[in-house]
Amino acid sequence: MSARLRLTRDDAAVLAAAAVLAISAYFLVFPGVDIAVSRFFYRPEAGFFLAGDPVLKALRKSSTLVLALLLLGVIGRLIWRALRGRSVGAAARRAMFAVAALALGPGLVVNLLFKSLWGRARPVQIDQFGGDAAFTPAWVISDACQSNCSFVSGEGSSAAWMVGVLLVVTPARWRPAVLPLGLVYALALSMNRLAFGGHFLSDILLSWALTALVMAGVYRVTAAAPGLVRRARRRLRWSRPLPA
Repeated sequence: MSARLRLTRDDAAVLAAAAVLAISAYFLVFPGVDIAVSRFFYRPEAGFFLAGDPVLKALRKSSTLVLALLLLGVIGRLIWRALRGRSVGAAARRAMFAVAALALGPGLVVNLLFKSLWGRARPVQIDQFGGDAAFTPAWVISDACQSNCSFVSGEGSSAAWMVGVLLVVTPARWRPAVLPLGLVYALALSMNRLAFGGHFLSDILLSWALTALVMAGVYRVTAAAPGLVRRARRRLRWSRPLPA
């Protein structure tokens, strides 16, 4: 007899937090891994030689369009159901999840907090790869970069958001086909940044783990929203004064 594996909201948050801790610990103990991995894409005479590849450049440009289509698809489904007079509860929660996760994960946590404050220079900027900045390990705050810095990857975070949204909004019968394609695309977008010298491996892996942690928290709130609304209505009903 085989038991069916079921991942709960709490499990997802715990796994994401564990991933953040494990990846952080690994790259703090072995910071040289970042340099070693980036060196695969670097040639002294040509720099990061894949940065001008037209296919990889097109792949990078496609991310904005795909992200927008996913977001519009989720919101469009909500509007379509509303116009047809059908129940919008589940569609509204999915739309709220997608928008809130994008705003909090790639938006607030990654771009406004980490990329603005940590100051980690990108691979292409450090002296090992022809730049003039010093290398700093993951989580070490630096003044080597002043804005739009390397730690962590914004595009990696957006790619992780895409996978999380597909996981939530795709009907169960379509997931075996849709999720592998989405995951391959998201991984290609993320690893593309290594080839361009735009990010270290730790930037990418931590952007995925941090985004997953944010999305797990957002999903927990949005999934619990109907129960919270019902409890609020009951409290409001019982708190009303009895008629005289």
